[in-house]
Amino acid sequence: MNYFDLVNKCLVELSYKQVNSFSELIKNDHKKIKNIINVINTEVCNYDNWDFKLRKTTLQLPASTSELDNTIDGKIASIVVDGHVYKYFDRPEDFIMGKAPSKTYSRFNDKLLLPEFDENKQINVIYYTSNTVKTEDGTEKTELENENDISLIPEVFAEPILVYGTCMRMKANPQHVKFAYWLSMYNSALANMRSKISIDANYSPTVRLQRY
Repeated sequence: MNYFDLVNKCLVELSYKQVNSFSELIKNDHKKIKNIINVINTEVCNYDNWDFKLRKTTLQLPASTSELDNTIDGKIASIVVDGHVYKYFDRPEDFIMGKAPSKTYSRFNDKLLLPEFDENKQINVIYYTSNTVKTEDGTEKTELENENDISLIPEVFAEPILVYGTCMRMKANPQHVKFAYWLSMYNSALANMRSKISIDANYSPTVRLQRY
């Protein structure tokens, strides 16, 4: 379900008039709905290390070099060099002094710090992307902007999470006649996503929607 469809679903739930095109979303309430959808999408995507955010890439570390630009757009889950997993070590000064433990890496400002090797090394990185949206052509980015943009949240969960969550945030009144229903549907969708999205039975991320 794309951005435009999500907005129209919210309009129906809120008993507002639907629109026929994305360009018609110009009223204040339209803008509020669009903004809230983005806020909730970002909150849910960034709350935990969801499997759907996992990405992998490779970096090249030149020989006799211990620093390389950190181009990872997100949070590193693991670094693998020559088949060995390197653990994060939160003392970058030890790398600068050449005293860091073996098979570790660290970070200093916009640099990744690793041991020096006598030859060029391929650094395999698994990370959780900071992006929360993808465009029609699959390009990832941080915010829903265009009609056909889609949340990274799997579609089966994205609609109830974003629509019911937006309606709750839009009204922000537990006394509203539909608030309890929206809350129930939102919580149910999150519970289903938590139980089905991970293949590890011991991994169970949680999300809480704050009221303002």
